[in-house]
Amino acid sequence: MENFKRKTPEEILLSISKLHRGRLKVYIGAVSGSGKTYHMLREGQHLKNQGIDVVICAVSTMQRPETVEQIGDLERVPSIHWMKENVEKKDLNLDALIKRNPEVVLVDGLAHRNRKDAQYATRMEDIRFLINHGISVISTVNVYELEGVTELARKLTGVEAQETVPADTLEIADEVVLIDATPETLLNRAAEGHLHFGKGSALFKRGNLAVLRELSLRLMAEGVNESLDKHRDELGLIGPSGATERILVSAQYHWNGSIYVRRGQQIAKRLNGDLRVVTFVNPQKELSKVEATFKRSIVKLVKKVGGEFDELPLCARRALPKVLVKYALDHNVTRIVLGHSKQSRWVEFWQGSIVHDMLKQTRNIDIFMVADRAEHEGERILPARLSKPKEEEEWFRRLSSQEVERKIMQIKRGTFKVYIGAAPGVGKTYTMLRDGNDLDKKGIQVLIGLLETHGRKETAAQIGALELIPRKVMDYRGTRLEEMDAEEVIRRNPDVVLVDELAHTNVPGSKNKKRYEDVLDILAAGISVISTVNVQHLESLNDAIEQITGVRVRETVPDHILRLADEVQLIDVAPQSLQQRMREGKIYAMEKVDQAINNFFKTVNLIALRELALREIADDVDERLESWERSNSLRGPWRRQEVIYVCIDATPQAERLIRRGFRIAHRLKAAWYVTYVQISSTDELLERVEALRKLTSRLGGTFETLKAEHRKQIPEALVSKANVYKTTQIIMGQSRLSIWKELWQGSIVKNLLRRARHMDVLVVADCEIDTRILNKA
Repeated sequence: MENFKRKTPEEILLSISKLHRGRLKVYIGAVSGSGKTYHMLREGQHLKNQGIDVVICAVSTMQRPETVEQIGDLERVPSIHWMKENVEKKDLNLDALIKRNPEVVLVDGLAHRNRKDAQYATRMEDIRFLINHGISVISTVNVYELEGVTELARKLTGVEAQETVPADTLEIADEVVLIDATPETLLNRAAEGHLHFGKGSALFKRGNLAVLRELSLRLMAEGVNESLDKHRDELGLIGPSGATERILVSAQYHWNGSIYVRRGQQIAKRLNGDLRVVTFVNPQKELSKVEATFKRSIVKLVKKVGGEFDELPLCARRALPKVLVKYALDHNVTRIVLGHSKQSRWVEFWQGSIVHDMLKQTRNIDIFMVADRAEHEGERILPARLSKPKEEEEWFRRLSSQEVERKIMQIKRGTFKVYIGAAPGVGKTYTMLRDGNDLDKKGIQVLIGLLETHGRKETAAQIGALELIPRKVMDYRGTRLEEMDAEEVIRRNPDVVLVDELAHTNVPGSKNKKRYEDVLDILAAGISVISTVNVQHLESLNDAIEQITGVRVRETVPDHILRLADEVQLIDVAPQSLQQRMREGKIYAMEKVDQAINNFFKTVNLIALRELALREIADDVDERLESWERSNSLRGPWRRQEVIYVCIDATPQAERLIRRGFRIAHRLKAAWYVTYVQISSTDELLERVEALRKLTSRLGGTFETLKAEHRKQIPEALVSKANVYKTTQIIMGQSRLSIWKELWQGSIVKNLLRRARHMDVLVVADCEIDTRILNKA
């Protein structure tokens, strides 16, 4: 029904203004040399062939032969050259570009900073100027040049960004495409002299390249997430305060202690902060066998995630909150993570509640309560998966004959590379063939074992001089069918074979049931394989794919096949571009286009599949990093969709809660909601609520007002709505009622905590209260 709603005059004016503006497309990569400029120029050639007026300006090919070749006959508008620290720089010639007035300008280096006397200080400002004059721009940027990623990249890899762009740059762009490149590909380019990292550069390390790659994959996954689209405001507007975040986890030697540590680790990672874990133990009492087992598990886990561990002497129950808060203050902790209280209201009143007492004593320290999911998930420990060197005796132990044979097979095995995409038509086969031709030019023998062009002329044109091995013809129920002749591939024994559609099911009667089994045989024969697959064909994602698209994928490939690959590279395409390819008949025959776009190729499906592919490859990169003895991880400990629910009132703290909700949602790339429960109505109050609504909308959240008859209904109303949204984390402020008002009116915070024990709850500290009050307690 939203489509039938009358547009406001402002919305109409905005739509009209967009008609006159140019568009911005950004190619993003992990590092220079990923192929961003190559793909930008290739797209320029494609646009020119369609009759669109395209020029290039300030494009840096770095004299890479493949990139230079893509310039072809594209018209070049001379850039303005200048020197900085003996390095030549290129600025856009805005006057010349405006005078030339092309439809599209291709320009490198989105993060470039101009000379001092330039019209604008940055290239991003130049691009805005061109866009406002109706000229579309296609540009490039490295992930570590985005503010918000810069510091994390420096911390994880030591790579320093010389120039940066605002963190919201990708949100401003009409289209963002990731050019994925594996560390192996980049290092090979460097070895061939086509990529120069610089002597002693941190980029030359394989692990650092992988970290930056994972950052770019996760950033893109976050960008395509529908919830992130709501974050239309600039990222830098409401960011971290600049102070280092320090997370303190209070855990006991119990089954859920590891869960609290894992949750604390996730928070610390998302906030780029430090992690400490503390437990209370009775020094006069020896640990039981069960407690000792839990202790070993927790200590091992804390070490694994890079945290620090302390034991504190157990004291009287009512003194625990004060001791814990003092420890937090002594260590500059900004957030305490602990479990929900499991006591009833009357037990809390009689014995006291650690959580509630801490809320009374903390100032400037947030309290985060981890959801109690034992009822649904059972009691368990999340074990630490350590990546540590083998014990010394392992180096000297004689291998068994079976182990020797297995290692020999691994040595003989060919190299396996897989191109993966979100959907058919993204360009996997095209890129695979291009790789094959590049290898062929280098004197490596390449054959095509199986190719499916699906009638796509651009793909067929990439075959070039490569030889196709004839398919094996088989009779099946009176029908002659064709399959890849794996036996002939092995007999011919090339260096590399290209095999399309890894998840294909072979004709009954074939040696192997699935094509990936043929590939395994080829690899075992010492022949390297480059292959293709779509994300929906991964077995573990089968249910998720059906839920997203309504289609149960019948042909699947086991996940371990992807893990077996030496390289897995994503081919990323924006949904709009993929649909355009579809409409142009470049994916399926024209008579199938409408059906495809209205079903599997619906925009919502393509966005979800794209995000799924990005996250899947990011996780794959992360797992490979761990296998290289990396002790930290960019991803959180749990792979689940987060939903943030902010509860506010009309007090001055409301804006702060909304901003905190935005920061957390952005870190977790989560959908987030803000709710105000209205009891009374005055003009002043309505004006106040409208201001909060505008702030929420500006930051990209969803604002909602609920009605209640009296104050005691507020907790129930909030938790009920949070359940509707499938909330994983509630955010609210501290209660500052006196004990008498709390007894008379009831505490919203306490009542909400009792009802929301199945969710994580963050109680945001009231920073307006002086922390010195605590010392008087």
